[in-house]
Order: sequence, then structure tokens, then C-alpha cells
Amino acid sequence: MPELPEVETVRAGLDSLITGAEIVAADVRRDSCVRLLPGGAPLFQAMTADARIGAVVRRGKFMWMLLEREGDDVPAEALSAHLGMSGQFRVHEGAAPEPHPHCRARLTLDRDGAPLTLDFLDQRTFGYLHVEPLVDTADARAGGAGSSLAAVPASVAHIGRDALDPHLDPAAAIRSWRRGTRGIKQVLLDQTLVSGIGNIYADEALWAARVHPERLARDVSAVKARALLEASQQVMAQALSQGGTSFDALYVNVNGESGYFSRSLEAYGRGGEPCGRCGRALSRASIGGRATHWCASCQRRR
Repeated sequence: MPELPEVETVRAGLDSLITGAEIVAADVRRDSCVRLLPGGAPLFQAMTADARIGAVVRRGKFMWMLLEREGDDVPAEALSAHLGMSGQFRVHEGAAPEPHPHCRARLTLDRDGAPLTLDFLDQRTFGYLHVEPLVDTADARAGGAGSSLAAVPASVAHIGRDALDPHLDPAAAIRSWRRGTRGIKQVLLDQTLVSGIGNIYADEALWAARVHPERLARDVSAVKARALLEASQQVMAQALSQGGTSFDALYVNVNGESGYFSRSLEAYGRGGEPCGRCGRALSRASIGGRATHWCASCQRRR
């Protein structure tokens, strides 16, 4: 599933191409794509008609487009997009090609008189598009990367600020991570605390900070928790600089190019291979239903 670096790569690509464009038409090619709207495709078409895309914004793994309408002082609604397991956006300038077989929705846009087409592709169909109201952020600060508006879609209100958010409170994040009896990896994956960290980057951060994935959260010292937060930030920033992580053809940016950070992974997917620090074989097990990789020598449980 795409994590913060992958979604940010897509957000930045979309922002550079479609911000300021007006939605001329919406063609929903599979109703499940807009399943969260009770009125289905007709309601989605009505709610996006004649709206202007004011910005493309992201918090953690969640992305949305601010919808600006004539007469509004500030946007009141957003077109939310969740990529699920295999969601992709493709932007076409000029004449649009025939829709891809996995195209679930097509938006026809106009940017200063220039035609654009925005396709949402989703092979595994877990992703979705949704038009929903914006709500104020609890701390009155910008809702996410890409906009200074202190608002987020209603469905994102419970999601914590992400590890790369300049408004993240590191001390509060560390306190939240050190509570309870869950294993620390499960805590890292809790998007209500610090968002954007998924299975890949959790393994990478734990390896970098030398923390065992099953160490109880309450047993992680404040020093180790801070190291873990810094490792999370570093590994995701590095992945972002390389375009995200890709293991197959399903994750691509808006130009159809795959990410390639997988070449630099130290732990995830490397069970049985030598640890880059000590040379011993990396361990692999299912923890909380998620494939987990670590070095039993470098990452002690206690």
C-alpha cells in the first residue's frame, strides 16, 4: 500500500499540473469508486461540476483536492482520494487517450483554456474518490502539505499529523508512542498518533533506531522513541527524494514512472539476507498480521 513518500510524490505531481483547473465533467466508470457517496455517480458528478481545484493537499497517506466555488470565501468541500492498494492518477495534456482498462473515473479539466484529463486507475479496487465537507483542524494550523488552510476533510479529522509535518509536536508524538502494552511496531502503524508510517517504513525506522518491533511501547525509553521518530523522518525523506518505494507496476507517479527506493531498503523484504550493520541474517515473521523484518542481533527485544 502506498505510504507517505509515495502519496506525496503523487500529490506534488498533481499539484503542479491540475491546481487552478476547473472540473468540466466527471465520468465515473465504476460505481464502487465513489461508494462512500449515498447518491453514487450522479451525486459525485453534481458535487464536482464547475468546481475549481484550489490545491492538492496531503496528510500522512491521505490526499485531497480543495474545491473552490464561485461566491465562497474559502473552500468548504474537498475531493478526497485514497489510493488503497493500487490506486494511481494519470494526467493527460491535450487530447485524451482511450481510458485504461483499470480506469475507474475520468475528470475532464480546463486549465486556462488548455484541456487536461485526470484518470483514476485502480486495479484492485480498494481505492476511492469522495466529495466531503472540510472541518477545522484541532490546533488551527494548516491541515497538510500543499495548503495553508487550517482544515481537513471530515474523514481525515482523526488522523494524526505526519512525521514530516512541520507542525508535528515531537514531544507529544513521543509521549503518545510510549503508552500502553502494544508492540512498538503496532504503535508506529497507528495513523491516529503519527500518520504516514506504513509497514515498509516502520521496519526501516526500527532497524535504523535499533528497536525490536515487538518491544512493548511502555518499555521504549524517551531517548529511543526520539531516535525512532528521527529515523522515521530520515528514511521517509530519503524515500521521497527518490520517488517512493515500488515493488511492482502498481505504484507509479502521475507520469506513469515507478518509484525505486526499494533498492535502498535495509530491512523490509530482506528476511534471511545479511544485515547491513552486523552481517547476521535478518529475521522475518508475521507480527500483528503484517510481514515484519528485523535484525535479532542489532535490535534486541529488551
